[in-house]
Amino acid sequence: MSDSNPARRDWRADPFRTLVTLGESTTAGGWSSSRERCWANVLAALVSDFQDEPVALVNSGIGANVVSTRSPLYDYSGKPAASERLDKHVIAHDPDLLIVSYGLNDARGGTPAELFRAELRALLAAIRRACDPLIVLVGPYFMTEYRAYAHFDHASPEVFETFNLVTAQVAAAAQCLFCDVYNAYGGAAWLVHHDGVHANDLGHRIIAHEIFKTLAQHCSGLAARTRRLEDETDPWRDESVLMADYGYRSRGRPTIAAPPSDTRDS
Repeated sequence: MSDSNPARRDWRADPFRTLVTLGESTTAGGWSSSRERCWANVLAALVSDFQDEPVALVNSGIGANVVSTRSPLYDYSGKPAASERLDKHVIAHDPDLLIVSYGLNDARGGTPAELFRAELRALLAAIRRACDPLIVLVGPYFMTEYRAYAHFDHASPEVFETFNLVTAQVAAAAQCLFCDVYNAYGGAAWLVHHDGVHANDLGHRIIAHEIFKTLAQHCSGLAARTRRLEDETDPWRDESVLMADYGYRSRGRPTIAAPPSDTRDS
């Protein structure tokens, strides 16, 4: 009989020191109403909340950015491209956690999916030649307006689904984590700014929590503090009033007995 609950690989048992977010305009903060509501800042706050020491955030998002100079819309993009700016915007910060978020502008700009695959793989290889962070690849964000912006009008939901799949495949091949933020939106248009492209505050919150969920499911270091608190924290809940509403009495604070020792013969 196979194990129905196999052990999950632990990608990182230590806390994170430095988080770098490399990406496009939504990574940079558009259109969150404040810096604190940008998904990068929300994610950093979530990580810090579960560590003894806060993680330092370096947000390297640039609006209209594309993955490389080979992207067809490079001339119309926000420069420098990701492949041109790794030294100063990633490697110089020596991150131990790197979130790479590309695909939306390349999809909208007509970059062929296989060219995007090749350039994303080259980007990861260049990063790993210089430093060794845990890398999370984020697929393209959900959006609603595909035709309103000159030059960046080549995409569709089907194209975005292809880029999402390519990103997931690159992550698997390159030993990165993958976060499917496209489907995390659940198709809810009210998570998108009225420009039809960027996340609004609520969308940023969904993105941050989806990335944090991916990290929490794969990195035991994020559980170290809370597991220590299991042994240090007294139970705080009190259901006695709720029970008294129906004539029942509380039996006091819950206790958890130690597991019995194994007395089987060796």
